[in-house]
Amino acid sequence: MLTSTRRALLLVLLVGAAVPGLVPGLGSDSGIAPVPGLVPVLGPAPVPGLAPVLGPAPVPGPAPAAERLGNGDRWAPPLGRPLVLAAPFRAPPHPYGSGHRGIDLPARAGAVIAAPATGSVSFSGTVADRGVISIRVDGRTVLSMEPVETELSAGDVVVRGQPVGEVSAGGHCGDECLHLGVRVDGEYVNPMRYFLRRPMLLPW
Repeated sequence: MLTSTRRALLLVLLVGAAVPGLVPGLGSDSGIAPVPGLVPVLGPAPVPGLAPVLGPAPVPGPAPAAERLGNGDRWAPPLGRPLVLAAPFRAPPHPYGSGHRGIDLPARAGAVIAAPATGSVSFSGTVADRGVISIRVDGRTVLSMEPVETELSAGDVVVRGQPVGEVSAGGHCGDECLHLGVRVDGEYVNPMRYFLRRPMLLPW
């Protein structure tokens, strides 16, 4: 019967023989042959097909504004009243397909438009027959409104609720609505996700 001390010494000798350099003086040149089938446990066995982790996992970039909205961070209705849709968002089947890349809000020419969110003006000018203003909310999110008459220029900073112009005329709205579109990473998304009080299933 081996005592616990002898069993421990025997285990050290066997592992040292199987793993060269683990125990000083033992190994391939020690004269003690490795024990067949004995595999030293030096750490968790590798999982086939998985690359080793060589550093901390990459940190993703900032989430678009919609994913960070809290109850107090919803966008302000641009016409100063609860949203009423004249036409909803309809995602196109593909980037060049037909659809409605935004929402239409009933409005008459001359109605004051407020900035739905804080950001900086990334575009202010005429596109075809209507005035357009675009506001960059963050590095990934841009909102645009048309037809708009504004005195703001690219680079101007605006805050949520600040007047940015008036409804004018042109585009598919004519003089009867304000079109509001939102792009995240260049792709059009449903603007309603930024205004809702509670989560709802909507086309993204």
